[in-house]
Amino acid sequence: MSGDDVLPLFVLPMVILPGEIQQLRIFEPRYRQMLDDCLLDSKSFGLVCDDDEEFNGWRGPRPFGCEVEIIHHETMGSNHFVEILGTRKFQIDKVIEPALPPFSDQSMAELMPEAGIYPDLETILEQIPEEGNYHKLYLAAKVNFLENEFTITDEQLEQLTSALKSVIKTIGNNMNVDNEILDEWVDSRIAMIVKNDNDTLYSIAAMTISDLEKKYQILSQSESQEIYDEIITNLTNIV
Repeated sequence: MSGDDVLPLFVLPMVILPGEIQQLRIFEPRYRQMLDDCLLDSKSFGLVCDDDEEFNGWRGPRPFGCEVEIIHHETMGSNHFVEILGTRKFQIDKVIEPALPPFSDQSMAELMPEAGIYPDLETILEQIPEEGNYHKLYLAAKVNFLENEFTITDEQLEQLTSALKSVIKTIGNNMNVDNEILDEWVDSRIAMIVKNDNDTLYSIAAMTISDLEKKYQILSQSESQEIYDEIITNLTNIV
């Protein structure tokens, strides 16, 4: 199976939305290999929230995820720090399991990390069976990209803006922003978030929703009304 057929997957308890920026620390050998592959070929990868189903011993992905672009990368010792930007939502069609199970698997006992130190990547790769079409340490998947066209009415936009202003004003008060500039401070942040384009709902959700399950529901929804209802409910509860 060629690399062009699949999207590498970073699977962890996290959700990123289109237009959102997040940071990752990468240290596991499987994800170091994935990062090398993506940087070498200037490719993106998919960030997906983990699920209970396992693939060759690894926790698998939930059905919906978000393609991400690497916008910054730096290395500190054995750790890689990357800044990523969410781009396109996708739905997984078929998961491709990694070539090796976790170190906790009996077959990997001789490579079990000692004192938290992983064996080098070349040593791990030597354990991959020659047979098979996929020889990567990380999960991947065939995916369908979903180009949702979200629309919100002027009335909905006004309600979202009003509720968001209340939340940001509360944040400003908690940060002791001077009252003389508070309204200007709030308006400047509103202008960065609310633009009445296709990503406005995601932008507001990314700023105001931290709960993993709620955020995943936002990502998995296909109708703008459902996303709007979830966001406005959350904003109202914050205020």
